[in-house]
Amino acid sequence: MSTIGRHITVDPEIQNGQPVFSGTRVPVQTLFWHLEKGITIEEFLEDFPSVTKEQAIGVLEIANKIVNSAQLGQIYETVN
Repeated sequence: MSTIGRHITVDPEIQNGQPVFSGTRVPVQTLFWHLEKGITIEEFLEDFPSVTKEQAIGVLEIANKIVNSAQLGQIYETVN
């Protein structure tokens, strides 16, 4: 299973196809909403016990790779 597959699942039958933490129905976006509001990862994990700390950290690592990717500039130029 890929790194992304260990942490994120996209299935049209689960939450209408929005990315969720693998093995859960918790949308990945929920982690980012919590962090944006100043809520810690530990508090997020308390709110969503079906998500593991490994998954939460893994999703943040994936996001970091995307944001720091050389292709991000190309993607940005494409959508603008």
